Amino acid sequence: MKYDQIDRTLFIKNRKNFMAQMKPSSLAVFNSNDIYPISADSTMPFQQHRDIFYLSGVDQEESILVLFPDAPKENHREILFLKETNDHIAVWEGEKLTKEAAFETSGVKTVYWLKDMEKVMFELMTQCDTVYINTNEHYRANVETETREDRYTKWLKEKYPAHSVAKSNPILQRLRSVKDPIEIDLMQKACNITEKGFRRLLSFVKPGVWEYEIEAELMHEFLRNRSKGFAYTPIIAAGNNANVLHYVVNNQQCKNGDLILLDVGAEYANYASDMTRTIPVGGRFSKRQKDVYNAVNHVKKEASKLLVPGTDWAEYHKEVGDMMTSELLGLKLLDKADVQNENKDWPAYKKYFMHGTSHNIGLDTHDYGILTEPMQENMVFTVEPGIYIPEEGFGVRLEDDLVIQKTGEPFNLMGNIPIEADEIEDIMNS
Repeated sequence: MKYDQIDRTLFIKNRKNFMAQMKPSSLAVFNSNDIYPISADSTMPFQQHRDIFYLSGVDQEESILVLFPDAPKENHREILFLKETNDHIAVWEGEKLTKEAAFETSGVKTVYWLKDMEKVMFELMTQCDTVYINTNEHYRANVETETREDRYTKWLKEKYPAHSVAKSNPILQRLRSVKDPIEIDLMQKACNITEKGFRRLLSFVKPGVWEYEIEAELMHEFLRNRSKGFAYTPIIAAGNNANVLHYVVNNQQCKNGDLILLDVGAEYANYASDMTRTIPVGGRFSKRQKDVYNAVNHVKKEASKLLVPGTDWAEYHKEVGDMMTSELLGLKLLDKADVQNENKDWPAYKKYFMHGTSHNIGLDTHDYGILTEPMQENMVFTVEPGIYIPEEGFGVRLEDDLVIQKTGEPFNLMGNIPIEADEIEDIMNS
């Protein structure tokens, strides 16, 4: 890992909060992700399962966390199982967590090596009635690969079929959606790294540059600031490419007169940032481009004000849709007849703004959160309206990450990143 060690009080608190929601005489298990193979002896870079990281801070493969608050033995109420480190591993891969280092990272005092897992688990399972399994129930989840967590769950249920089964995910959805101050600080670091990358681009972009060169500039700046890189696959979309919402090939040349839609964000300590800016390749917006840009920016500012405790996610999106309809009428992209005759299930504004305005963000870019429940203080949401006009060859989207406050407007973690059209032009031409 490149990031500074996180204060373990975060993970101690997270475990305490999770265990407070567990049923009596129950046990919960969380697994690391696999290291996924590519071919031959090649693998993809390791990405830790966010749930075990949230509860332990352990950022290492082949790790298992067990929580058993009613365990008869006090030292079995929190247990980490880790891959045993040795001199050979230290030489070839680098030293893995020792038991002492695992405690310093997580605050978990009882650490066993993975080879002892089945023996210890047998003892624990004879002492509990319910086992919490960890399934992926995110509303955007579409997982075709059997994960390490899935395999462990299958083994556990086959070996101990008489136990009741409960789900960890509903507890985690609520806990992870409300951020601890330590988490907000980590997300601020991720956003600050993104700011450095974006400011670097404002002096780099010019006619003739290629989208992948822009991607490379961002990666350079992210890495030199202790990030692993992008929190998600970056979108560097010049001209009409901006009208492909998930354009990720980033292989076209940027031409004078084009706008570039940049949907990018650095990660830091596994926490995501998610920024979108739209900038002119030649350093100046045309009048039409600026009019559309300012319309999107206006919707973003007004939508941001709605992110307060008690807001309903679905109603929020309806209100933003009304704002966008007004702007599209002003831009003459819609007329009154379009609105009067619209399909209520697919309003007229959706022709030019077809995606949602906000999503939870945290350890995942599209983070946990139960969208049927009201927004709460210290939830973090993106705000990302856009207008996409294929017939005019450009699209504009703007996005920041905002923390809901107890009172008043949300705090913008990206408030230091240039967004006003005139400011962007001034920096690009300075």
